[in-house]
Amino acid sequence: MLSPLSNPIFRRLFAAQAVALTGTGLATVALGLLAYDLAGDNAGAVLGTALAIKMVAYVTLAPLAAALAAGLPRRAFLVALDLIRAVVVCALPFVDQVWQIYVLIFLLQAASAGFTPAFQATIPEVLPAEKDYTEALSLMRLAEDLEQIASPLIAAALLTVVSFPVLFAGTVAGFLLSAALVGTSRLPVRTPFPAESFLATATRGLRIYAATPRLRGLLALEAAVAATGAMVYVNTVVLVETRLDLGPPQVALAFAGFGAGSILAALLLPRLLERLEDRPVMLGGAGLMILSVAVLPLVGGLAGLIALWALAGFGFSLTQTPIGRILNRSADEADRPALFAAQFALSHACWLVTYPLAGWLGALAGLSTVALVLAAVGAVALALTLRLWPARDPETLAHDHPELPPGHPHLTAHGHEGGHRHRFVVDALHHRWPNPAR
Repeated sequence: MLSPLSNPIFRRLFAAQAVALTGTGLATVALGLLAYDLAGDNAGAVLGTALAIKMVAYVTLAPLAAALAAGLPRRAFLVALDLIRAVVVCALPFVDQVWQIYVLIFLLQAASAGFTPAFQATIPEVLPAEKDYTEALSLMRLAEDLEQIASPLIAAALLTVVSFPVLFAGTVAGFLLSAALVGTSRLPVRTPFPAESFLATATRGLRIYAATPRLRGLLALEAAVAATGAMVYVNTVVLVETRLDLGPPQVALAFAGFGAGSILAALLLPRLLERLEDRPVMLGGAGLMILSVAVLPLVGGLAGLIALWALAGFGFSLTQTPIGRILNRSADEADRPALFAAQFALSHACWLVTYPLAGWLGALAGLSTVALVLAAVGAVALALTLRLWPARDPETLAHDHPELPPGHPHLTAHGHEGGHRHRFVVDALHHRWPNPAR
């Protein structure tokens, strides 16, 4: 699983991701303390609003940022967004009004909405071999999971000797170091695509997504993950402190169980995906998440909750880690950044719905009820995934091009006698998916 690190470009990009993640984790802790400093007992409402602002920025701005990036040098674009994030974080320690937090969080997440999909779309170009790319995805998932465990511990250690605003300095350092690592990496030259309007560029990824059966199924799967994952992220603290009558250390243990399960899956996935296709692995992961939430009302102790959340974390990693492989096989290189941006926006749209549902319904109807409702939503979404994502999903498909004249370069390259067949993706020459009967 460590073989992708032998590639010097990926090694730099992976290091950039690791330091940026650590800095973001420190900012998460510091932001919570800042919210409490400004709003006291209303800090939860402030953070909830900030989270909603983050999701809105992701959903609305990711495709627009991808369209903007299409005409810019990729390395300069990524470095500029890292620097913007650093500047925004520099301002956070000096706010004295809650509305200022909201403005800065929107600016910060707007930059992330541009950076993250563009960064993710670069990795398969750096590591074109599927085995290397799969291992890289597992490494990146592992880094995210370890960050969720390590950053709070680092923050706790720092807070014993410094005040919380200093944590923002760690975030700034992380973004600056990320910018330096990306800026000194020789990224692959972007494949050009025909000129088109800004609106067409901004919606290209969404159009590819809507026209590709496996991607429509992937969106339904993301809805299942968001429904069950929201129960973990939103209600764990309530489960531990209210239902179990325990404290913050036990909340951390419950989240650590989720992270441990996710880490284990990330370690196992490269070999697992050598034997199985992505679809059954991801469907199985979603099933584990749904099961863990559905049986939650039967669990009465901390040990049981940790075990259940470990199962959910295992399923979460099974569903999320292979997504890059699915996107990679669903678009040509030129369209890949737009498709990654569409995935980023659409997946976060699912969380934008399920986060408040998990919180509000949990407060109104109780934790057992919301667990069953979210598990039911996840089960419906999983059933929809089975319907939308064909079990037989070959990359090479036969199709016709009646609109192309004889001798067209595309027909010359792939032939037309006895059926036109090649790796099929939705692009400028292929607007609709072939009839599955063929």
